[in-house]
Amino acid sequence: MSLFESLKKKIVVVTGGHQGIGKEVVDTFLNEDSIVVAADLAFENQELKQVSGNKYQIHLDVSDEDSVKKLTQNLVSAKLIPNVLVNVAGISTMDYLIESKTSDFDKTIAVNTRGTYLVAKYLVKLIVDAKNGGKVVFIASQAGKNGYRAMSSYVASKHAVLGLTKTLAIEVAKDKINVNAVCPGIIETSMKHRERKDGAVIRGLTPDEIEAEDNSQVPLGRTGTPKDVANVVLFLASPLSDYMTGQGINVTGGMTMN
Repeated sequence: MSLFESLKKKIVVVTGGHQGIGKEVVDTFLNEDSIVVAADLAFENQELKQVSGNKYQIHLDVSDEDSVKKLTQNLVSAKLIPNVLVNVAGISTMDYLIESKTSDFDKTIAVNTRGTYLVAKYLVKLIVDAKNGGKVVFIASQAGKNGYRAMSSYVASKHAVLGLTKTLAIEVAKDKINVNAVCPGIIETSMKHRERKDGAVIRGLTPDEIEAEDNSQVPLGRTGTPKDVANVVLFLASPLSDYMTGQGINVTGGMTMN
C-alpha cells in the first residue's frame, strides 16, 4: 500500500539494490509506484534493462569511476534523471587494526567512501542540473559514530560517509536538494551473518555467542531488519523530511543514541 502519493512515478536510483538493505529499499519504493533503477555489482547487464513495469537494473561498481559515469550516461539516455538517490552499496572487512591487511582497508574505503563520493559527484549533479530539487540518502552506519573492535576499516569508511553527507548538504541546499544519511545498527543481512562468523574466529567465540551479545546491546530487545531501515529511507525521500538536511539518523533500536 502506498504511503506517499508524492512519490508516485518519481525516479529513484538505488545503488547496492541486489540484496539486503538495498533490495528492501528497491521493493519499498516500488510499493509506492515509484520508477526504480537498481544498480549493483551483481547485475550482469552493462546497459540499463527494464525488468518489470517500473523496475530497471544495471551493473554498477561504485568504486570504479568509469562504471559510475556509464550509469550516469544510461540515465540521461533513458531520460531517467533521479528525483531520489539512495546510495546503499557497501562492504565490510574484519580484523584487529594492527593485524589487518592494508589491501582490505583500501578495498573497504574504495567501496564505502570513494563509492559514496563518486555516486554523489555524478548523480547528484544530474539532480542539480535538472533544477527540480530532490532527495539524497546515504546509508552510513552507527559505525560512523562509534568505534567497534576488529572493524577499523568499516568504521573509518562510515565516519567519512557522514562527513560527505554534511558537506554535500550545505553545498546543494541552494538547489533544494536534501541530503541525509541513515545510520543502521545491527541489521539481519547476509553481510551481518558473515561478520558474526568472521568475528567469532577473530575473538575466539561462536557466532551464536556474538548474536546473543548483539541482542543484549539493543534496548528495544531485538536486532533490526532491512525493512526497519527502508522505512526511514522512505521517510527521508518524502515531503515529511523537507526541513531536514545534513543529518545522520540512527536506526539502531536505541543501541546508539547520539
